[in-house]
Amino acid sequence: MQKNKAYNIKEVTDRIQSFCALQDRCQWEVEKKMREWGVEEDIIKNILTDLILEKFIDEQRFSESFCRGKFRIKRWGKLKIKNELKIRKISTSCINKGLDQILDKEYYSVLKELYEKKKNSLKDKNQFIQKGKIIKYLQQKGYENDLIWELINRDK
Repeated sequence: MQKNKAYNIKEVTDRIQSFCALQDRCQWEVEKKMREWGVEEDIIKNILTDLILEKFIDEQRFSESFCRGKFRIKRWGKLKIKNELKIRKISTSCINKGLDQILDKEYYSVLKELYEKKKNSLKDKNQFIQKGKIIKYLQQKGYENDLIWELINRDK
């Protein structure tokens, strides 16, 4: 849809329902999309209410699928996932329920795998430089410092 084009409520509702049906969406993404289309604020609020009531938007379902996807596909850590969900204005309780989808055993296993892969890819002979690069890499992926240090200390 083009911005500044006048759309009737039916057109907007049909388009946004299709947008939500493609994949789980959060309220923030849907609002953003309608604003891009130039939809007025009061109409956005009405449509959002309907989408929530009809289960096109479900913040908890979105949070759970977002957490599973970002962890399993992109191999993100919990900190990065949590920050991304906060940007999307997801409530703390929904974030926590989403993060519960990630099993501790699987989480630690992926962290170890990323650690080993990064360690083996580094050419530096200096261990301090090597450790620094590994730490920075794992932090950027969103893993917790205590888990990173636990791995590094175990690898002595």
